[in-house]
Amino acid sequence: MKWTKRQRQPKLKEHIKEDPFVTDEALAALFEVSVQTIRLDRLEMNIPEVRERIKDVAQKQYDPVKALPEEEIIGEIVDLELDKYAISIMDIKKEHVFSRNSIARGHHIFAQANSLAVAVINDQLALTAHADISFKRQVSEGERVIAKAKVLEIGTLRTKVKIESFVEQSLVFEGMFSMFREEKKIKEE
Repeated sequence: MKWTKRQRQPKLKEHIKEDPFVTDEALAALFEVSVQTIRLDRLEMNIPEVRERIKDVAQKQYDPVKALPEEEIIGEIVDLELDKYAISIMDIKKEHVFSRNSIARGHHIFAQANSLAVAVINDQLALTAHADISFKRQVSEGERVIAKAKVLEIGTLRTKVKIESFVEQSLVFEGMFSMFREEKKIKEE
């Protein structure tokens, strides 16, 4: 479908509101226009570029991580409400990929998801007890992985966390994590 500027701009604004991490390149492909057209549309509507939108999301107040030091988290947490949900982003760089084909090594994608599952737990001690994971497609150098954690169930000793990781709108990884937590914390609450 060929969009007029008048039709495209409100849809563009809506799409960015739903996914602030979407790149100009992805938007250009979605609306079948050039990247420059998307940039001009964003400028006219005073919508910052993706880096600024990510910084804005990251600067909003979110709960502090309790289960591990922030420097041990794989990826950058941009939103967190303990025992509810969390979001992190990770840009796939040269050090994350196989040299022969520039495809991300799976342990990096898993590590982002696993550390997010630990980070979302409202406890000083949170350890992975079990994980049922599935890689859905390859991730390449230069792509941005957005991992989303959702706490599904909080039990006496374990918390179930669902992780879905996306590149743009494409699901690349999903996992169900069963996380240990301290028994006494649950009893006190």
